[in-house]
Amino acid sequence: MEFVRWLGHASFLFENEGKNIYVDPYKIKKPVKKAHAIFITHPHFDHLSPDDIKLLADNKTKIFVPKDSVDKITHNNVIGVEPNKTYDESGLKIATIPAYNTAKERLSMHPKENKWVGYILDIGGKRVYHAGDTDEVPEMDGLRVDLALLPMGGTYTMTTDEMIRAAKKIKAKAVAPIHYKMLLGKDGSSDAEKKFLKEVKNGVIIDEENPEFHF
Repeated sequence: MEFVRWLGHASFLFENEGKNIYVDPYKIKKPVKKAHAIFITHPHFDHLSPDDIKLLADNKTKIFVPKDSVDKITHNNVIGVEPNKTYDESGLKIATIPAYNTAKERLSMHPKENKWVGYILDIGGKRVYHAGDTDEVPEMDGLRVDLALLPMGGTYTMTTDEMIRAAKKIKAKAVAPIHYKMLLGKDGSSDAEKKFLKEVKNGVIIDEENPEFHF
């Protein structure tokens, strides 16, 4: 893989050998690079944005989305996904990881029964885990990836402390926080970043100041 680029919030672009792969594109700024594939973790407005999909997709773009949201996308090449599955489409190898809330105060936001997902994308020999909107869940234990992208906003997803625990469970070469800057949760602060970087030795920040991560 050539590099990973943060586009804001939980949105990322992965570039490899001329292919542009997006996860949860939201409020994408023009000009854009057309998508080879788009991955949607769940249907909340800041993750499934029809306007952004329309901006990025052409008639060849493959769009991966949880099965309960297939009908929300008006495009010819939509692939419905489920948790704990593997897919091999158009040269892309994908594994889905369940994404859901476990904390009592957040249970109604991302219920496990909705079967929403995070993705492990195998791109150019690198494995990237985009966790989607989730709490610390058992399915994370022992995952082996090159880069883990984990939410830590604290209102809808893991708090900073919970995210740090999750980061230590995952066997990743690098871990970066997501979903805490644009729509601020209670942990959307520089203090949260400092704590994360202090406690997670393989932690990195991918943001507006350093938007690209190179392997």
